[in-house]
Amino acid sequence: MKKIIVLIAAFSLMINCYGPKGMVKIEPNGSEIAQDGSVIEEDSLEYELVVLDPGFDTWYLLQDSPARYRSQQYYENWNFQYVTAWNSLARNPRRGSFFQTIIGYEPNVDYGFELNHKLFYYFQYVEHKLGIPILSNRPAGVVF
Repeated sequence: MKKIIVLIAAFSLMINCYGPKGMVKIEPNGSEIAQDGSVIEEDSLEYELVVLDPGFDTWYLLQDSPARYRSQQYYENWNFQYVTAWNSLARNPRRGSFFQTIIGYEPNVDYGFELNHKLFYYFQYVEHKLGIPILSNRPAGVVF
């Protein structure tokens, strides 16, 4: 009986750890959706980054330090490069299943410091923690 319980526990742990990786979504937060599916913008439109990788949030909290902050423009520049490379990999059917989602990141939209910072660190998480290269020219001085 103990062996069955241990097997069930191990199996459920494997299923929970296997969850979807590489799933990132930037969505408007604080706006309404019309019946035709269009977004009705409000004066104070905010964006939210949704990462469906169960290990990212813990890793991000451990890495986040105001002493290591850069400017919003720094994050925007790198995020644009990362998103371009990510979306290119996602469109390539031979690249495997990790890059399934296309990231909708527009360079002329002000997503704010928080979202740009978190998105930048998601790309660092994928490259450094998961070991999946996205860019060949990575940011210098980013240490984990």
